Amino acid sequence: MTAIAVVSISARMLAESAVADGFEVVALDLFGDTDTRRACAEWHSLGDPASLSVDGARLLSALQALAQRGRVAGWIAGSGFEGRPDLLESGATLMPLIGTQGDAMRRVREPKTFFSFLDSRGIVHPEVRMTAPEDAAGWLVKDAHGCGGWHISRAASQRGRAPPDDALSAHHYFQRETSGTPMSATFIANGGDASLLGFNELIVRPLAGRPFVFCGSVGPVQLPDIVGAQVTAALRALVAAFSLRGLGSLDFMLDVDTVNVLEVNPRPPASMALYGRGIVAAHVRACVQGDLPSRPAQAASDLVRGNEVVFAPRRLWLDEPASQRLAARAGCHDLPAAASGFEAGDPLCSVSASGTNAGQVRELLQLGRMAVHQSLESSV
Repeated sequence: MTAIAVVSISARMLAESAVADGFEVVALDLFGDTDTRRACAEWHSLGDPASLSVDGARLLSALQALAQRGRVAGWIAGSGFEGRPDLLESGATLMPLIGTQGDAMRRVREPKTFFSFLDSRGIVHPEVRMTAPEDAAGWLVKDAHGCGGWHISRAASQRGRAPPDDALSAHHYFQRETSGTPMSATFIANGGDASLLGFNELIVRPLAGRPFVFCGSVGPVQLPDIVGAQVTAALRALVAAFSLRGLGSLDFMLDVDTVNVLEVNPRPPASMALYGRGIVAAHVRACVQGDLPSRPAQAASDLVRGNEVVFAPRRLWLDEPASQRLAARAGCHDLPAAASGFEAGDPLCSVSASGTNAGQVRELLQLGRMAVHQSLESSV
């Protein structure tokens, strides 16, 4: 059995998927959730969960120790590396990185490079500026090194002015807010081409003062052929230009049949859980051998799945009885250990559901989220 390491802010999804595909797994993340530890052969902490940031020194130390033991073939990087190509490169010197390499991450997450490429290929995207607009109304401020939507804010302050340019880093940019449904395309790439697995509706809500926090995804969903062709063409162009490898997602806004590309996440996305077994094995084959899966985008008759992060509704303490109630709930994942404290807005766990259409799945996810909150009413 081949052993691999999976590294992420939260590694549960990657760990379970890899185990299902026959790998022995070493997981490295911030949370060490009950089901993460249950799935893997061993687990290593990458820092304080409240930081939502991978501790680079801990990661490199753990990879070096695993490499010296000689039984782990490589590591897969999940969320938390969007703005850290140097850390990817340092880790790759210790153990093979199975996925998009550091230099490719650096280029595709650099706003001017990314959006200039889209313009050169005529790929539609919301209007972007690298400096603050005079009238900030209708503009967003984004951090290309962020993930999960926590980095997005509205540019206009109460006085209608954007923050001054010298208050922002080089990887921040301004983007026109655009109408439509937030969507993503899940894919597997080999550095030159990509295989589209399917399209997903994203669950995005205001949370903790942020207007567009990623809360989950539902898919696969069917899109009109004209839309699918636009997204596929953009995806294949981006993969070839930026040498993207393995699992990833292309985020876009869909307004009727108009596609506005937002960004590429060149690492295993949360939507990978919607596509069943074999996905980590396909990721490894694409990265190591260059082989792409032949499966097309899912058909409308296929099962639709959904996953949603449940955030703490208030400050709470998770005691043993509350932890057991969560663990007993069907479709509840990312289970925190007992004796854990949460602030309002912290990720608490996640719920999953499946059904015959996206609307039904969204309703089931909402019921699951509400049930989790209700089960915690006795927590203080």
